[in-house]
Amino acid sequence: MNVVETKNIEKVFRDADLEVCAVNDVSLTIQEGEFTAVVGPSGSGKTTLLNMIGGLDVPTSGSVKVASQELTELSKNELINFRLFNIGFVFQSYNLIPVLTAFENVEFVMLLQKISQKERKQRVEELLEAVGIPEKANVRPAQLSGGQQQRVAVARALAPKPAFIIADEPTANLDSKSTKILLDIMQKLNEKEGITFLFSTHDQRVIDRAKRVITLTDGKITSDQNMKE
Repeated sequence: MNVVETKNIEKVFRDADLEVCAVNDVSLTIQEGEFTAVVGPSGSGKTTLLNMIGGLDVPTSGSVKVASQELTELSKNELINFRLFNIGFVFQSYNLIPVLTAFENVEFVMLLQKISQKERKQRVEELLEAVGIPEKANVRPAQLSGGQQQRVAVARALAPKPAFIIADEPTANLDSKSTKILLDIMQKLNEKEGITFLFSTHDQRVIDRAKRVITLTDGKITSDQNMKE
């Protein structure tokens, strides 16, 4: 089953008389259960591509389908609601809410989904256990290491039971030990739970774990390799 399908998507940024085509005629599919890395030099269009797939940005032209829904047909509010239930995000800067505990950060999306308190509590406890930090439930982000914050971010991304997870440079701010722990967790979730991950990354450690590597150069796909055949 295709979780993501893009057809001929382009993104052109205009500034006064200057036009920059950040993503140029990209067509790809991501199937359920993939562990895929999008790679390429800075400025190659990785983040712009992921932002369009994640509904955070709108293509200048072309089609983006996620879980069979055409994103370009949705209004701004419909897109927000769709993201809430279908797409999990992990960012390199963690983006946790500083005044909330780890438990509350993971719970937050489920509050927006209006899930019952009993179900929220059970799911947060399960997720913090899954990412290996159940004892940090009542700790705020400032008291957590970078690696621990990123594990909370992964748990938060998983909380709404999304169609897939977008991870934009998730290891960029982590040391080697934290990176290994985080990648072990993500790989286990992928292999045991069938959770779909789509990364953008410069990190060779992420690339080495990927089952598929898509290379972008100047906004175009220049290579698409299945690494586990």
